[in-house]
Amino acid sequence: MSAAAALRFGLFGGARSAGSGPDADSHGYRSFIDYVIEADRLGFEALFMVEHHFTGVGQVSASLNLLSYLAARTGRIRLGTAVVVLPWHNPILLAEQAATVDLLSGGRLDLGIGKGYRQSEFEGFCIPQAEADQRFEEAVAVLRKCWGSNGRFSHHGVRWHYENVVVEPRPVQRPHPPLWMAAGSRSSVERAAHEGFHLLLDQIAPVDLSLQRVRWYRDALAAAGRSRDSGRIALARALQFADSDTQRRDQRQVRRRVLERIGDLARGEGAERYHNAVSLADADLAADDAALIGSTGEIIDRLRVLAAGGVDMVLLIDPAGSIESLQRFAREVMPAF
Repeated sequence: MSAAAALRFGLFGGARSAGSGPDADSHGYRSFIDYVIEADRLGFEALFMVEHHFTGVGQVSASLNLLSYLAARTGRIRLGTAVVVLPWHNPILLAEQAATVDLLSGGRLDLGIGKGYRQSEFEGFCIPQAEADQRFEEAVAVLRKCWGSNGRFSHHGVRWHYENVVVEPRPVQRPHPPLWMAAGSRSSVERAAHEGFHLLLDQIAPVDLSLQRVRWYRDALAAAGRSRDSGRIALARALQFADSDTQRRDQRQVRRRVLERIGDLARGEGAERYHNAVSLADADLAADDAALIGSTGEIIDRLRVLAAGGVDMVLLIDPAGSIESLQRFAREVMPAF
């Protein structure tokens, strides 16, 4: 099978409030649910749902709840979190909730986990951000005990103490749902490989940096004694069709507005460009090669570069949330892979 033929596609993002008023949230969630149902029908591989708290802009705050509902409304698309921040959760409760989604979906859960990075969210949950690393490490250990133990077990750590507990239900996927980790720095990418996590890469990094991270991950898998192909890599990319110069200019303006909102998430070489409001006013920044902006042929060519570089799956983010754009991608782009 060629590299291009092996590339798969999914979605990245989540529901939002549709505006103001008592029905705003329900309208926004219904539109998103319809979007995912259509993606399932079209043959998209996976959905990785973003989760945030205390933002004031209507982002999903209870991803596993929404994924449970989507499990009942879809038949094959895998259902992922991007990500559940472990330091905020009782790991046994999380193990039970995740296993329930896996059970209800027939084994379609992908559990993306992370340490968290937004200070406002740590403050909102009354969790010191300085404890994030330690809380993450212990939570991972507890999750693996929950799903790896045959019957009851005990755990006595720094933050959590459990005595003679049994976790139910059991997940369908054994020993547990696939664990994914979002990473950007070389140390975090290599850590994901050593821990046996699949890798989630962001939508901001240019192609060269993204493919460098792919190489770090594959090399770290090999150094850890794992097959270079034992870990999967999913890369988020904005999808914005543009068939004329006018559409291209308009889509770059859309891209610039997106970068103004999420530029502070950029990590690694050149990240400071996205943190700087002056740089974001520069149209050249919105013309970088991270977003899939262009005609069908241009998008196919750029995806082939990602496939040849070792990316397994591209997670699409359509800023407009257009079902028509999703259908066009499935009709015109996916057959090339």
